[in-house]
Order: sequence, then structure tokens, then C-alpha cells
Amino acid sequence: MLQRLSNGLARCEEITAAALAAAVTCLILTNIAFRALGSPLYWVSELAIYAMIWMTFLIAGAVLKRRHGIAVTLVSDLLPSAGRKWVIVAVDTMVLLFALMLVWLCWRWYQPLTLAQTGFDIRAFQGQTFNFIYAENTSTLGIKKFWAWLIVPWFAISLSLHGVSNLVQSLTAMRGRV
Repeated sequence: MLQRLSNGLARCEEITAAALAAAVTCLILTNIAFRALGSPLYWVSELAIYAMIWMTFLIAGAVLKRRHGIAVTLVSDLLPSAGRKWVIVAVDTMVLLFALMLVWLCWRWYQPLTLAQTGFDIRAFQGQTFNFIYAENTSTLGIKKFWAWLIVPWFAISLSLHGVSNLVQSLTAMRGRV
């Protein structure tokens, strides 16, 4: 069940990242055309940047799920099969620990409970926490930046799921069940 959920999420992330890559291309080409006509659309550049950031985080989660990230395998290639399995377990453990740390940091960054306790009053939240995450607008789009930054908590939660899934798979393989 966990593997199916993780695989399905990775597939959705890949599809969304591909759509965002196409959107970035269209946005940049649109901006080139408008600049050539002498009327640049500045918000298009900012939207393309945010789309590229989201694309990067989404595909990074899928790449780590599929274990297709860049790796130096010089030492692990020299190890016997059991040693390679231990290296895979260690890597999966480190990825999971990183993801869980990122979840914790995002929780501290967004402080959703404190925001709820202040009745979602942004000024009261800022006064109580000195956290201005919900106040800052984007330069040209005019939306709150925290909406664009939500990809970081998404990545943290997604990577946590993928990390648990990969670690369970590695431990199962180590026991010889796969």
C-alpha cells in the first residue's frame, strides 16, 4: 500500500513537473514576443521563475523516489552485495532524516497553530511571533509569497513519504524478500 501511494505520488509529481516545464517554455516565449513588440510583461518573468521553482521541487521528489539522483558509486561498487544493500539502507535513512528535518523546519517557518490561535489575524500573528511570512507580496504578481513557498512543505512531506517507502523497500530487500 505504501509503495503504491509513493509511486502514484511520484507519477503525479512527474506529470505536474512536465506541465510546469511546458508552461515555463510558453511563458518565456510569450515574454520574448512581447519584449520584441516593445511591451514587456514583467509579471510573466516572475511567474516563469515560480513555475520553474515548483517544477524543480516536484521533480526532485520523484527523482529521489526512483533513486535516479546523481551519485558517486566508487566505494559501493567495490563492496559485495550485502555491503551495497547496507549503503542503500544508509542513503535511504539519510534522505528520510533530511525530509523529516525539513518538515519540522517548515512547521516552524509557517507556524500554523500559532496562526490559528491568533484567529488568522496576520498582524496579531506577526506581533506575537515576529514572523512576517504571511505579509510579503511578490514583486509583480501581487500575491502573498507564502503561496509560492508552499512548495517547500509539499516537498518535505512528499519526500518523507518517498523516504519511508524506499527505506521499507531497502530493508525488505536486505532480508531477502525482494
